[in-house]
Amino acid sequence: MSAPPLDQRVAVTGLGVVSPLGIGVDATWAGATAGVSAAGPITLYDPSETHTTIACEVKDFEPGDHMPSRIARRMERFAQFGVAAARMALEDAGLSLDGAARDRAGAIVGSGIGGLRSFEVQSEIMAERGPTRLSPLFIPLMIANMGAAQISMELGLRGPLSCVCTACASGNHAIGDAAAAIRRGDADVMFAGGAEATITQIGIGAFNAMRALSTRNDDPEAASRPFDADRDGFVMGEGAGLLLLERMDQAVARDAEIYCELVGYGATGDAHHLTEPDPTGEAPARAMTMALERAGVTPEEVGYVNAHATATPVGDTSELAVLRMALGDAAATTPVSSTKSMHGHCLGAAGGIEGVLTVKAMKEGLIPPTINLDNLDPDCEGVDHVANEARPATVDVAVSNGFGFGGHNAVIVMRRAEDA
Repeated sequence: MSAPPLDQRVAVTGLGVVSPLGIGVDATWAGATAGVSAAGPITLYDPSETHTTIACEVKDFEPGDHMPSRIARRMERFAQFGVAAARMALEDAGLSLDGAARDRAGAIVGSGIGGLRSFEVQSEIMAERGPTRLSPLFIPLMIANMGAAQISMELGLRGPLSCVCTACASGNHAIGDAAAAIRRGDADVMFAGGAEATITQIGIGAFNAMRALSTRNDDPEAASRPFDADRDGFVMGEGAGLLLLERMDQAVARDAEIYCELVGYGATGDAHHLTEPDPTGEAPARAMTMALERAGVTPEEVGYVNAHATATPVGDTSELAVLRMALGDAAATTPVSSTKSMHGHCLGAAGGIEGVLTVKAMKEGLIPPTINLDNLDPDCEGVDHVANEARPATVDVAVSNGFGFGGHNAVIVMRRAEDA
């Protein structure tokens, strides 16, 4: 099969998500637009020895509902989430991947950490019983690329296959890189997003050591509060979010439902600090500007920004500087919200889950809110915060930001595809 010409347009034709707000797109969207907090006491391990005892866990997830149990047993939790979300996205797209089509279908799935639970369990085994008792599955369970690899194996994808590991920007980088693979003619279909499952004793304990997590243990539903003056850190989440990206001409030819068009992608580096963003916001602002310019849209055309805002004191104020710099005078009237206030910070899966919600905001004409925004930090003023209640709005252009430890910045821009 010959490759199509370069500079293909990229359609979003399928969505799949496993999130703390629910299993599937409908459940997650319903929770996000109702302003539901998924935060609660940790049940995945005994949290009594960690300073933070709350998180946004995925509830009622049964791997056997999405794959054979014998296969699920050879997957870490983050990979199970990824495979489930990919199957949902494929079904949603109504796409058949048979024969030669599989050679031109691939996956780029981000994960900031990978199989942390296996790392924790096997480290305990080595400490207690020695290295000769480690599981032969330890490495293939643990390594971060196995989310993408398991999706490829389960769906028979033989096209471009990769994993992005850029901390909290992983999902956005994966979506941008997957779209680029289609544009340059390497693939016709790509599954893109992120998967993560790090609610473990070592995961929570390590982020506690950094003083990054909220310790509002007595009021978990109010703990994740981006942009609020009383924020004290993020609430850990988990899950997976996948977009099915497809060559626009192929999607049109098969009369697919096209959610939107992925039109812009920008990526930069802070070159600043291990964990803190550059307070000037210069590098992520360049990523936003780059994405908008590549999309061919102006700041005034942006109808919604799904902010990265995690509810950390430094990160949220830095992002407001980014928005003011990249959007200029238009920032004051641009609707902005952080859905992390509801599903928590899902690390490498954040960009994927938020990408799904951003697409749905465009499709449904409804912007999910930032909940718990009761006392706006004066340093976070300057944009139109969608606070506490979802807002009906026509969104023709939407932006999703992803910024990760180490200074990784990734921004994607989506546009209605009514002219497809």
